[in-house]
Amino acid sequence: MDLKPIIPFEPVRTERVPEGDRWIAQVKWDGVRMLVYHDGSETRLINRRLRDRTRQYPELADPAGWCDAGSFVLDGEVIAMSGGRPSFYHVMKRDNLRSEPAIRRAARSEPVTYMIFDLLHLNGEWMTGLPLRERQRRLEAIIRPREHVQLVDNVADGDRLLEVMKQFGMEGIVCKDLDSTYVPGGKDGRWRKVKLQRDLVAAVGGLVLKAGAVRSLLIGLYAGDRFLYIGHAGTGRLTAADWRTLGERLLPLAVPRRPFANEPPRAEGAVWVRPEVAVKVRFLEWTPQGTMRHPSIQGVVDVPADECRFPE
Repeated sequence: MDLKPIIPFEPVRTERVPEGDRWIAQVKWDGVRMLVYHDGSETRLINRRLRDRTRQYPELADPAGWCDAGSFVLDGEVIAMSGGRPSFYHVMKRDNLRSEPAIRRAARSEPVTYMIFDLLHLNGEWMTGLPLRERQRRLEAIIRPREHVQLVDNVADGDRLLEVMKQFGMEGIVCKDLDSTYVPGGKDGRWRKVKLQRDLVAAVGGLVLKAGAVRSLLIGLYAGDRFLYIGHAGTGRLTAADWRTLGERLLPLAVPRRPFANEPPRAEGAVWVRPEVAVKVRFLEWTPQGTMRHPSIQGVVDVPADECRFPE
């Protein structure tokens, strides 16, 4: 593979939809950010943390059926649908698979779709210095949408799209300046996300057992070098089998003393663990005590614990 992986450009969070003709809005898909690299002979799928995920999504590994380009780098989101909406839990089930037989079965039972929203490289040339409107024009010329591959639509009325997302219980929208260039590893206000739901990635620092099975997790975030407790979470999308698997992964990490710098309430009987496993958590709001109200676990994620930090 001649094309070297890059870290994708990220939006900043805002509370209001920007105004002006140069702004468009897109659905914020609740999935896994993925760049697809094709150098003319080999295709690789690389996530935002530069981890190779080509094996996990075999339905996307042969672009000949959906892309008319000799070489390219695409940016988008891999999603899995459940109940008519994108499900982070279901796409993470796919993302965490390592066994080839399990991956083949999941490709049939839990299909994914690649929602493409940007073109970074085309036929030997980088497109990142071009404005978004031109990158999109060239992207539309080479992509042939299929069952597993779709182009993300632009919407001129961001407020209206946000209202629709609210009605359908979706995550939010991303607003983009059509004049914006693409900065690998960058993050600035030319792309802005408006989120309807609060979520974050936190590290597990403890667990509570009931009848030998994990009942809930004690989770935290780093502030500098201090690991701070932010809540118990025992509800969410995880199945009984998921909880068993998580317990098997966490119990070998048991330590005699709590890893949190602050003392969690209701910690009696907790098993402390080294914070090496991360989970995505959705919650209602922050309490005055600095903990999450009504947290629910959406899935286990492949993120280093020291990157689980308080939001900016």
